[in-house]
Amino acid sequence: MQAGKNYLRLNDQVEVIAGKDKGRVGKVVQVYPDNYKAKVQNVNMVKRHTKPNMQNQQGGIIDMEAPLHVSNLMLICSKCAGPVRVARKILENGSKVRVCKRCGETIEAKA
Repeated sequence: MQAGKNYLRLNDQVEVIAGKDKGRVGKVVQVYPDNYKAKVQNVNMVKRHTKPNMQNQQGGIIDMEAPLHVSNLMLICSKCAGPVRVARKILENGSKVRVCKRCGETIEAKA
């Protein structure tokens, strides 16, 4: 099952539109383009049971983010201040940019 092209990038502001965290807003922390998933900061938290290792001497139960499918996320446009659909546009110099379908403004990822 292919969901189409992945329109999310690192540091994008997104809103969850389906699932247990519906309505939550967060920043994209990691993107998995091969299987159309992304991790969002403080969203879809799961408990991970870990053994003691070099990074975590104590071990135990750790809260961490689990990846969400991109179909459950919508990008937030800074001008519209809400979740929007995304289009792709090729500029005169040949570069591709993401465009908000609602207002037509280009969307850049926040650093």
